Amino acid sequence: MKAWLMDDFTGVKGLRLGDAPEPGPQPGEAILEVQYAGLNPADRYLAERQYPAKPTLPHILGRDGLGTVVRLGAGVTDLRLGEHRAVLRGETGINRPGTFAQRVAVPAESLVEIPAGWSDQEAAGASLVYLTAYQALTMWGSLPPSPVVLVTGASGGVGVASVQLAQAMGCMVVGLTRSSEKSRRLRELGVAATFNPQDPEWRKALKQTLAPRRVDLAIDNIGGKFFSEILETLGELGKVSVVGRLAGPVPEFNTAALIFRRIRIGGVTVGAYTNPEARAAWSQILELLSRIGARPSVDSVFPFEKLPEAFARLAEGPMGKVLLEVKQ
Repeated sequence: MKAWLMDDFTGVKGLRLGDAPEPGPQPGEAILEVQYAGLNPADRYLAERQYPAKPTLPHILGRDGLGTVVRLGAGVTDLRLGEHRAVLRGETGINRPGTFAQRVAVPAESLVEIPAGWSDQEAAGASLVYLTAYQALTMWGSLPPSPVVLVTGASGGVGVASVQLAQAMGCMVVGLTRSSEKSRRLRELGVAATFNPQDPEWRKALKQTLAPRRVDLAIDNIGGKFFSEILETLGELGKVSVVGRLAGPVPEFNTAALIFRRIRIGGVTVGAYTNPEARAAWSQILELLSRIGARPSVDSVFPFEKLPEAFARLAEGPMGKVLLEVKQ
């Protein structure tokens, strides 16, 4: 079969389209003929050895995906050949081959039905970003009534998912984006206000918008030099859920910024979920989205042979998910 192969850890530019062995289902597994695969920044992190995984090389990236069940391993009784399923979570694309291939072996427990009313494209790239956003929003337990949630990189896959779930939970959502067009679209999604992090006055504008309140929870997808600025927006007992580091390491971080408002910082990782926990979270996610009639946002879909261009689009900052159409 054809697959995008990772021979080393020099980054996604080193991926090559080549031939890979056909996967065979082990007990408890199913083989999916992949129709769509979703791209995530974590794919790039792994390809650059910035992720705690040690896959056998050549490796096949791709954590999200959707396809048709074409083979079943021993002991699988809750799936049928020909059924359409999406990958929920697990080691797919991390320490085992992923979805940037024509076929992939996935534990049957890691496959879920396509939510009612969703298109294949919407479902193909949804699981990782929504599970991540859900964990970022719920990992601290209860928040103040009608909390203010700040989402950085609000137009990305996790950003849009965070915006939607936070709204469904009754939060006031504000977002950071550098694009005026994305700002307009985020407001259409229900974001109360957006700010450009490159504007030196953005924190002042945010303070004026929220006064007398401050941010209760920040979901940070960016990191880098903006992280310290995010801390300045938080109120008493404010919290930061750290999702990504698209802008790189945080320079000159001063821990004194945490003390007087008793700020807490925590990392988000979907890998911490057990399969039952992930399924329970997914059920909650679907219920929350149904409350506000929200569905996943798809930015663009690239042909299978255009994976480098798809990663380039991901690096530009999409509005929602970037997908690879594997089976055309």
